[in-house]
Amino acid sequence: MHNKIPHLLLVSYLTLSVALFSCDNKETSEIEEKPEWRQLFNGQDLDDWLIKITGFELHDNFANTFRINDGLMQVRYDGYEKFEGQFGHIFFNEPFSHYLLRVEYRFVGEQPPGGQGWAYRNSGAMLHSQDPATMLKDQDFPISIEGQLLGGDGENPRTTSNLCTPGTHVVIDGELITDHCVSSTSKTYHGEDWVTAEFMVLGDSVIHHILEGESVITYFDPQIGGGNVNPVDPEIKRDGQALESGYISLQSESHPIDFRTIELMDLSPYKNDPEKMKSILENLGYGNFVGDNK
Repeated sequence: MHNKIPHLLLVSYLTLSVALFSCDNKETSEIEEKPEWRQLFNGQDLDDWLIKITGFELHDNFANTFRINDGLMQVRYDGYEKFEGQFGHIFFNEPFSHYLLRVEYRFVGEQPPGGQGWAYRNSGAMLHSQDPATMLKDQDFPISIEGQLLGGDGENPRTTSNLCTPGTHVVIDGELITDHCVSSTSKTYHGEDWVTAEFMVLGDSVIHHILEGESVITYFDPQIGGGNVNPVDPEIKRDGQALESGYISLQSESHPIDFRTIELMDLSPYKNDPEKMKSILENLGYGNFVGDNK
């Protein structure tokens, strides 16, 4: 009897230690597995970005179109005598496949001379873009899926976070969509207030455009196809090829715009584990969208 008490105490101690260690490991694992927002724009410089403007070589920031001011990424045209189709795109220098993208933007000021009517308060977040290094010098738009950003004119309805498809197609309700642009169900954002647009991109499966916590348009099977990119290298534009990943870029189409936040949550570690992906998205508050994922 005298020797059993220390033995029982030792067993109890070891059991408790193992249990606590297991709990600690579980909590640590859960913390490690929770993805975090990554700031693509640091508010200080454009070192992580690549600029391609129609008619100019890669890295030529014609007329200082893209610039930093007061911690904002700005698109401006004060160096243009006239806008003559110098469509620009600024690309983050790393491709992604599965992610959440959050962009805060606002339209300001007026278009320069030559800006077309359709480009009034018009920009875009280009998803699954081709590598900017593969764009031709005079190419107008990258092969990509566009989350079209539009601002209202103060009176008339005009949806934002629409879908446009330069050199691409998608599937909606089981039908291959060949129209260049498809309107979302969003409300109109007038004035110069900040708007937060989110995009959930899950490889070549499904993409949601999200505003104020609701999907305003959802589509499937992004793929190369169709027109609305000119000129283009046929070796790059291979119609029917699934868009599994690509670059993210923001547009300059002749209307001044500010970007305050550009952040991304990388979901690629969970792309081969649907249950884990579902759990992660639910924990992040995106549970409304997991039912539509393929």
